[in-house]
Amino acid sequence: MRRDDHPAGSGAPGCRPVRFHWCSPLDSGQQKATEKYQVGVLDFGGIVDFAREAEAIGVDTLLMGISYHMPDPLPMIGALVRETERVKFMLAYRPGLVPPTLFAQIVNTVSWMSDGRISLNLVAGISPAEQAYYGDFLEHDARYARSQEFLDVLHRFWRGESPLSFAGTHYRIEQAQLGLGYKDGGRPEIYISGASEIAQDTAVQYGDCWLRYGDTPEGIAEVAKPVLDKGTRVGIRMHVLARETRAEALSDLAAMMRDPDEDHRAWVEKFVAASDSQAVKNSFRLADQAHDDWLSPMIYSGAVAYRGGPALCVVGSYAEVAEYLHRYRAAGVSEFIFSGWPTRTEMRIFYTRVLPLIRKHERAEQTV
Repeated sequence: MRRDDHPAGSGAPGCRPVRFHWCSPLDSGQQKATEKYQVGVLDFGGIVDFAREAEAIGVDTLLMGISYHMPDPLPMIGALVRETERVKFMLAYRPGLVPPTLFAQIVNTVSWMSDGRISLNLVAGISPAEQAYYGDFLEHDARYARSQEFLDVLHRFWRGESPLSFAGTHYRIEQAQLGLGYKDGGRPEIYISGASEIAQDTAVQYGDCWLRYGDTPEGIAEVAKPVLDKGTRVGIRMHVLARETRAEALSDLAAMMRDPDEDHRAWVEKFVAASDSQAVKNSFRLADQAHDDWLSPMIYSGAVAYRGGPALCVVGSYAEVAEYLHRYRAAGVSEFIFSGWPTRTEMRIFYTRVLPLIRKHERAEQTV
């Protein structure tokens, strides 16, 4: 069932400034691209401090990721919305972990706790091995088919259908009712991740934004057109490294990549080999095709081997990065979710030094 309601923020991409989100770290911020993931501890105080600074410098939304090696994002968002006032939180979650009625109830509750500061990044899963940790043994396309049923039920709840009955291949619900609806009768923005055809179809039918890993502006333009033509926004998840000069940026990049953890690289390689995600495999394919670890003069691909699909990184001076990112607007991209190394420092640099230059490009474009 095609979603027929549009939360705030929808509309033609060319009519609005590009939105810039950031990915929340597991603590106050990872330092290098080539080090092991931080596991076994939760520095929630560091996360709170990070979120407060993100709010202070104007971050639109913080993505709260999901993976078996990370803390669960749901309770963290429930706490973080009470520690902040304006910044929004994007909940990454996998349909199939909880039934849709319970998930709608959870999201509705957070919407009241946060005054609507929650959006959803629904991910069908990138690894059959990891899905099996949670008792899920569906293959790739079946997981997306289940996601479509999941989203169908969510949209019906948020349109006010009650009592709600549903009979599908993956879910059966009878006479469901929820006493607490979404705050102010709306619904959260929905981001659908994935590069496969069924992922794109899911985004078009049930989402507001198709979210994919990075590529050049030319590469993005080619794959984005069919999605844009059907009225769905396009967003990119990648990294950024900007410094006052290009020489300084390249020097810091070299320092960041020095003395890499090759055991971690081997672990990532093994994980990717078992993945059935087209998005993940596409990112590694792009990295393999890159010349001397550069996909283009502005996109560094050398960190992908250590950080996976999101690690394609735009590198350059403040002015170069701003100009290059502005080129994605013409390709149809209306939002980015960035990370960096060190991620807190890079967030501060991007929002205070690069973003003002991007806004200047946008204003100049509007006056032409």
